[in-house]
Amino acid sequence: MDVPVEHLAVARSATTTKERLMSLDALRGFDMFWIIGGGEVLAALAKVHPNRFTLTLQSQLQHVQWEGVHFEDLIYPLFLFVIGVVLPFSLARRRDQGQRLGSLYLHTLLRSLLLVVLGSIPGGLLRFEHWPFMGSVLAHIGLCYFFAVPFVLHLPWRTRAAVVAGFLILYWLASLFVPVPGHGAGVFTEEGSLASWIDGQIISGRLWNEGPASTGSGVCIILWGSLAGEWLRSSRSGQRKAAGLALLGLAAVVVGILWSFSFPMIKRVVWSSSYVTFACGWSLLLLALFYWVIDVHGLRRWSFFFVVIGTNAIAIYFLQSIVPFGEIAKLFVQGIREHSGVLAPLVLPLGALALKWLLLWFLYRHRIFLRL
Repeated sequence: MDVPVEHLAVARSATTTKERLMSLDALRGFDMFWIIGGGEVLAALAKVHPNRFTLTLQSQLQHVQWEGVHFEDLIYPLFLFVIGVVLPFSLARRRDQGQRLGSLYLHTLLRSLLLVVLGSIPGGLLRFEHWPFMGSVLAHIGLCYFFAVPFVLHLPWRTRAAVVAGFLILYWLASLFVPVPGHGAGVFTEEGSLASWIDGQIISGRLWNEGPASTGSGVCIILWGSLAGEWLRSSRSGQRKAAGLALLGLAAVVVGILWSFSFPMIKRVVWSSSYVTFACGWSLLLLALFYWVIDVHGLRRWSFFFVVIGTNAIAIYFLQSIVPFGEIAKLFVQGIREHSGVLAPLVLPLGALALKWLLLWFLYRHRIFLRL
């Protein structure tokens, strides 16, 4: 699959993995692994053998309540980042096929609308209580994608980089100096942050992880990814590309940490500039590692498990929201679970994960890709 958002269709692909960067499918699959049950499996180790390592691992696989970052808080930004990485490849291919600008915009609009609709299905088709993408990651992806594509279509990479830097800096300054009614300026609590106030003006009720105020930051993450994609499309050697990604990733991680002393790392609601920079830094480091190992050195066999997931990423994310994989897995592993003793907490999560992977493997084996 060239991008995780394509035509709404069930397609039999003739494209081979050699015609694209396998590292992108593998990295997308690695990211989705944690979403479809890998995190639940590893977190269950704390129930099997609680110790400092397993308890720390369990903690890292849970979202931070407000300020700070755990591994779990880096998973969704990585997905947005990979969407951005693929954008320059996808748009260049479509232009090479002769698609005009109007066709590209129509295609982008349809993708975005379909993701918004699919994101609403688990809660009841189009039953939006507040802002259209509240509580729906798929719809949030669709909106961020919609606003990011024009930047990639019309702006050279240097201008895009300036847009990202400018937005993150302006967002930081606004959060520091724009007073929030009843709280003042520079307040980063759940009730007093500028982002919380913005969301409160648009929606009512509880705050959401991906609210209106987070859209700009989400677009920036996709644009960060598009810059990495432009770098990968260049004529530089593979070693130099991997090294460049790694160095920029390390620099972004350091900048994000330093920035957090002024603008704390907060994912929920705020999606702060320091958090976005830190998350993109880790995304760049992972991209550099996967690209260097898989595409530069050709070590591919180990990545098959993740490639199977990555080629149908959106499909499995949507399916797991409407299909009770856990209940189905019980039919096969409940007896094993009852006789597993101390390992019992691992059986059901492993069963559900295996069921999802086998479904994806069946689709992959038959070259069937559900493309949105």
